Amino acid sequence: MTPHNPSDDSRWSDLDRPPLNAAALRRGMVREQGLYRGIDVVQQTGSTNSDLVALAVAGKAGEGSVLVAEEQTAGRGRLDRRWTAPPRSGLFFSVLLKPAGVPVDRWGWLPLLTGVAVATGLARAAGVDTALKWPNDLLVTVGGEERKAGGILAERAGEDGVVIGVGINVTLRADELPVPQAGSLVLAGAAGTDRDPLLRSVLRSLEDWYVRWRDAGGDAAASGLQETYTAGCATLGRRVRAELPGGRNLVGEAVALDGDGRLVIATEDGVQEPVGAGDVVHLRPV
Repeated sequence: MTPHNPSDDSRWSDLDRPPLNAAALRRGMVREQGLYRGIDVVQQTGSTNSDLVALAVAGKAGEGSVLVAEEQTAGRGRLDRRWTAPPRSGLFFSVLLKPAGVPVDRWGWLPLLTGVAVATGLARAAGVDTALKWPNDLLVTVGGEERKAGGILAERAGEDGVVIGVGINVTLRADELPVPQAGSLVLAGAAGTDRDPLLRSVLRSLEDWYVRWRDAGGDAAASGLQETYTAGCATLGRRVRAELPGGRNLVGEAVALDGDGRLVIATEDGVQEPVGAGDVVHLRPV
């Protein structure tokens, strides 16, 4: 039996998963006139969203603060679902945004905007085709099947802030997937899985879309966001079941996104109902 070497537990032990280079990320992303004010990388935390919300509420983080974790032990998706993955196997980060000048009723577009930004950034840097499942899942194709490879969670941070959290499975192998329906960029045949350029590409894309949307006063149509999200949304045109708050289910065809980013579902009795919150299941064609 080979004796255990404590050095095997070091951050260099998995050569397929090198650590992020925080100094290089800051050099590449933090600019005088840019959105990002600082990028911090921690080895492990419960949830980057929880940490950044707490810093924002305490006045210790400003707009454009980015917190990245090599490992999250209590990462959360929507509806407080757990999100866990091996260390350095993905990108787990949160960004603090303060959309001054944008009416609060338009802030619901921020998770959708982030989805567009992540999909665009990954297409450029990883060469992998991604689709968006409303409202905030990132889908890739693995063996001809749609799989969830990432998710987005938006949380209010005080009166004037929103923390956007992103989790993306990058190098998870089939035996490491948390559930069979999950996927990763490597399983989807990504051309590149080096997390440094992936993260830079996603952050640049997020800055581009956020500034465009913010400068349009949060108008999703004028900024091109509504059209771009619609084009990349795998939910539209599908038969879906929306599991709504309060235990009600709504089944029908997802036909459009309205001006508030809500999913419009046409039911079999001819009613079109906008859904602003809930879990949406893609149903197989009858």
